[in-house]
Amino acid sequence: MTDNLIPLAMGIIVLAASLISLKFGLSVAIIEIILGSLAGTLGMHTQDWMVYLASFGGITLTYLAGTEIDIELMREKFKESFLIGFCSFLLPFVAVAGYTYYFAHWSAQASLLAGTALSTTSLAVVYSVLVETGLARTKIGKLLMSSTFITDMGTALALSIIFIKPTAFTVVFIIVSIVVIIIATKFSHLVFDNARFKNKVVEPEIKYVFFLLLVFMYFANLGEGHAVLPAFVLGLLMSPHFKETVETKSVRNKLRTVAYAIITPTFFIVGGLSISFPLIFSALGLFIVLFLIKIASKFAGVFFLARKFIPQGAMYTTLLMSTGLTFGTIASVFGLTSGIIDRVQYSLLVGVVVASAVIPTFIAQKWFAPVHSEDVVELNGYGTEKAGK
Repeated sequence: MTDNLIPLAMGIIVLAASLISLKFGLSVAIIEIILGSLAGTLGMHTQDWMVYLASFGGITLTYLAGTEIDIELMREKFKESFLIGFCSFLLPFVAVAGYTYYFAHWSAQASLLAGTALSTTSLAVVYSVLVETGLARTKIGKLLMSSTFITDMGTALALSIIFIKPTAFTVVFIIVSIVVIIIATKFSHLVFDNARFKNKVVEPEIKYVFFLLLVFMYFANLGEGHAVLPAFVLGLLMSPHFKETVETKSVRNKLRTVAYAIITPTFFIVGGLSISFPLIFSALGLFIVLFLIKIASKFAGVFFLARKFIPQGAMYTTLLMSTGLTFGTIASVFGLTSGIIDRVQYSLLVGVVVASAVIPTFIAQKWFAPVHSEDVVELNGYGTEKAGK
């Protein structure tokens, strides 16, 4: 496929994914990943602008997920969030690393990287599904997102501690992230509460948010880190600005509209393009085993805790927390570029990561969704709430 044709193919995929999603009632993220993987077999490849836009899409989704978190709920239900999230990280990390080292005979570093890549839960996928199903604003959805954040934090810390050697620029990235978060938390009201900015076609509030996220991306690239975690924390601490008035809620809706039009579809399509089917088929048995180990260890780490804390949505929670994409792909790419894993190992890990983003999400939506738009959502100790309201 020629370079000039790729943007047109992207437009076709984005539109087709939306229509298929509406037709069959499936998450558009799933469709975009599948169509992206199919496009890759037809010769479509990533371009630099797609990779950067995809990175921005993942960070934007993470920021939006942070704005949906109820800080009070997260504080009061921290034990539940931490236990579910930590076990969701630890068990897959140990299981995958152990199997690849002792049975698949990968090197120690490659095995640790595999455990890191397959321990993740995709906050971007979870958030997208919860928004589409109307569960993002419910207490079960907020607890699920905060648990996912704990899992991803564990994955990010494992990647950083085991593999990445910090430099002076890494310190700069951390300092800049902290400073930006503090300043934005204290002074964002000057943007969101400014009467001159309300309902303007230039949308200064949205451009302000994008500017902050681009600052994170720049310094993250400089420090060889990733902007997902500071973006989530920023969204979390700025969440009150999106809940106080009708106008600020409108800003979040506009931000979603902009993101879901082209930015986030690029993120999911590029994820699908990362798959090399010939290399996966060359080691199909190991691919299936790794996928089953990830799902089984996620089930062991999440289901029993979820059944205790979220009895009406235990299986749904388990399946969504089995998804992977952002950090799994990041860890795999890092391993390949650093020479820790080879091309076959990379394709296996990315293939499992993408498969885990599609298959558990499909099953969760099709057969285990805890509510529909008008159902009552209950969370132990928190009363009831209408989903989709």
